[in-house]
Amino acid sequence: MSERSIGLLGERKKARLEELARASADKGGVSLVRDAARRLRRNPVAIVGAIIVGLFVLVAAFAPLIAPHDPVQRFDELTRNLTVDNIPGASSEFPLGSDPLGRDFLSRLIYGSRQTLFVGVLATLIGLAFGVVFGALAGACGGWIDVILMRLTDVMLALPSLLLAITLVAMASKSSQWTVIFAVAIVNVPIFARLLRGSMLAQRESDHVLAARALGVKERNIVLRHMLPNSLTAVVVQATLTFAVAILDAAALSFLGLGDPDINRAEWGLMLGVDGQRYFEVRPELAYYPALAIIVVALGFTLLGEAMREAIDPKNRR
Repeated sequence: MSERSIGLLGERKKARLEELARASADKGGVSLVRDAARRLRRNPVAIVGAIIVGLFVLVAAFAPLIAPHDPVQRFDELTRNLTVDNIPGASSEFPLGSDPLGRDFLSRLIYGSRQTLFVGVLATLIGLAFGVVFGALAGACGGWIDVILMRLTDVMLALPSLLLAITLVAMASKSSQWTVIFAVAIVNVPIFARLLRGSMLAQRESDHVLAARALGVKERNIVLRHMLPNSLTAVVVQATLTFAVAILDAAALSFLGLGDPDINRAEWGLMLGVDGQRYFEVRPELAYYPALAIIVVALGFTLLGEAMREAIDPKNRR
């Protein structure tokens, strides 16, 4: 083959490569977030979970507008025939009837969503914040810091989460709403810490980290700009799943009498434990409705979290 033929063949290949490059540039790349959002929109499980979570947040945010009555007000219509063996049921003015103290049960159920959302969000965010700090330190520093932090998380993970939360609340001098929040948050710290630490260890040997290290980038900048941002995706997805667990743990603590002792505060776990358990034979609906609300909301966050995990992590895709 002559040099001229070789040159023409090289020019054709070059032109073809340039054409392919222009076609790729015209189409544009798809980011991980955009690809995950597209998969979530096509996933019926994600849609169902998002609808449940969206309704829950809307009810909690607009509870004063949705609730027909004041949740702490005692009504004469309900207390007139109220006895230990007779709790008024549903009526036109009170669709779900009365609670044992003559208050509108529907209004208390609606306001209970605000309390559940408040406890779940704060407990998850506090656990996420401490978990990210511990996981980042363990994954970035290694050595004895990694050993100490991971052995501590192993001890915490070895105990059942609810049992550990009960122990932490029992250690407090006085149970309150904040003891429940911090107990549930501390239980979730080792989950976030170990997950982030594993992701950062995987990022440590990735090509872009090795390239940055070869170019002389400071280790602190490598951790904060390369390793940590690329490792947070799995942690954020886990936070959605942890929110469901936080709701269940907080409700369980209130059910056991270790939560907020204020009987005027509408909270699903407290309603299920104090009213539902004590008056179950008289009016089982006092237990059915809070339990159903807890189950549905926890299911919504679980479905949404699992769908997000499947959309973001290619290993979990079916």
